[in-house]
Amino acid sequence: MNELDARADRAQRAARDGGAVARRAFRTGIAVETKGGKTDVVTQADKDAQRRVVERIRGAFPDEPIVGEEEDERKSVPESGPAWVVDPIDGTNNFVRNVPVWATAVAAVRDGDPIAAANYLPALDDCYAADDETASRNGEEISVSQRDDPETCTVCPTFWWDYDARDEYAAAARAIVTRFGDLRRYGSMQVVLSYVADGSLDGVITNKRANPWDSVAGAHLVRMAGGTVTDLDGNAWRHDSEGLVASNGHVHDAVLEAAREIDGR
Repeated sequence: MNELDARADRAQRAARDGGAVARRAFRTGIAVETKGGKTDVVTQADKDAQRRVVERIRGAFPDEPIVGEEEDERKSVPESGPAWVVDPIDGTNNFVRNVPVWATAVAAVRDGDPIAAANYLPALDDCYAADDETASRNGEEISVSQRDDPETCTVCPTFWWDYDARDEYAAAARAIVTRFGDLRRYGSMQVVLSYVADGSLDGVITNKRANPWDSVAGAHLVRMAGGTVTDLDGNAWRHDSEGLVASNGHVHDAVLEAAREIDGR
């Protein structure tokens, strides 16, 4: 197994193992704490799952930095060298409401760019994975949808618009429903990016800067499945980009136009 294959394998193993820890606490009435706001929640399951993910990564790559949402892991992606980006439960608000749409995300990056990723949806037992060539779900290769008529497409507004930005939330919904066939919102950026990768969704938009743990793994999945991921200017998306616009590529111009409308660009 070469180094890249080892990283791709470790990402998938870490995501599955961390997700298994979280799944054992799912729908058990686990206590919920808040962090920065009323809807910014965390549970002991988040912390326990992240510890398991970190253990699995460090078992093979002990000296490499890990970027993680919880506890004392670093919060920014290093611009040089190898590193890992993890989210133990992306979609904690779904998790605490007993909704099975949440993911454990792990990405391997080098010089700031993803080279392998895995998003495991424990409650659904779906594992999305990508190396530097292809993307798969449960071991079967996947690809983005081939829809090229926006009126047949389904697009998702993602990330979170806080209470002082609900006009942007409304603008995102309006921009979608006036251009596309339908709108979905799932409450987990990693899940919806996985759904773009397998063709279940045709696009995802936000004008916000996404946290790396919410986005890097899913963005890599979309690209390896043949899709397009950019910032609001149409440039290739990176972990520090302003906004995130993902699509099947065929309708990217329309998806990008919708994203720009959120804050009146």
